[in-house]
Amino acid sequence: MNDMKHINIALFVPHMGCPNQCSFCNQKSISGQAKQINADDVKSAVNTALEGRDCAQAEIAFFGGSFTAIDRDYMISLLEAASEFIRVGQVKGIRVSTRPDCIDEEVLGILKSYGVTAIELGCQSMDDGVLRANLRGHDAQAVVRASGLIKSKGFELGLQMMTGLYMSDSTKDIETAEKIIELSPDTVRIYPTVVLEGTMLCDKYTAGEYRVQTLEEGVELCSKLLLMFHNADIPVIRLGLHSGGNVEEGFVAGVYHPAFRELCESRIYLDKIKEKLVGIPYGEIEITVGTKFISQLTGQKKTNLKHLEEMGYRCSVVQNPAFKKYELTIIPKG
Repeated sequence: MNDMKHINIALFVPHMGCPNQCSFCNQKSISGQAKQINADDVKSAVNTALEGRDCAQAEIAFFGGSFTAIDRDYMISLLEAASEFIRVGQVKGIRVSTRPDCIDEEVLGILKSYGVTAIELGCQSMDDGVLRANLRGHDAQAVVRASGLIKSKGFELGLQMMTGLYMSDSTKDIETAEKIIELSPDTVRIYPTVVLEGTMLCDKYTAGEYRVQTLEEGVELCSKLLLMFHNADIPVIRLGLHSGGNVEEGFVAGVYHPAFRELCESRIYLDKIKEKLVGIPYGEIEITVGTKFISQLTGQKKTNLKHLEEMGYRCSVVQNPAFKKYELTIIPKG
């Protein structure tokens, strides 16, 4: 199973490139800045990242806006600055994030010529009704078309989805994940929706027209999605908004926790333990798990072990370095 460690030298391109304002988007809150970066900023950021460490496998990542929708000359100036580091082998490539309706053969040719290796699409949902309700400005077919083009040109494809959007629900979110899996992306990011100040969602939330998921609901849903992508051998390189980046300052409501992925990983282990406990009498049990996954099994502050104890099971945990992620066995010790 591919659980790669992904390294980015991240640069944020403000909202200027995006053709519309989606329901959830307040770019200043997400990127933590309104300043328009330039070629010198790119060089400075990469040189800082290179100080004292090897970045030969890292990518210079342009996030925060719709990279291929910004002014063409400006886009090329950023790519030129980044490509200097690729030509001399200091950095592996360039990663950009954009909208599915801002991809065509011409722009892919430009990206390829400057050493772009990966393109991430913010598809958010594969349900046309949800896309319309959240003012995305494109339909699900645009995601299918753009994904096919990107893969046909040899780029790594990343797809980003959001859970708990306005007019969506868990069933629609699971269907979105299923459709994303059918597109065979190389990576996925899952972002539970948060309400930020200055957005349409904030207005609807304040007016009582939009109910956000609770943290518990978000963990329950995203743990299922995480396991779906794991089983499809598609790495989820981000689950939940990154702590920092001024998200806390703009946060109004929604599923946000600095250790959200850890909560979801632990839920998967708890669910798997409960499945295996069927038919096993209450009392002492021994759970064997992979050496690297003990903390995920026990849960944050050992919440999983406490939950099992409340169910009537006293657990001892044994590690086995040969066990893979989410693999475990249970033996009754009574």
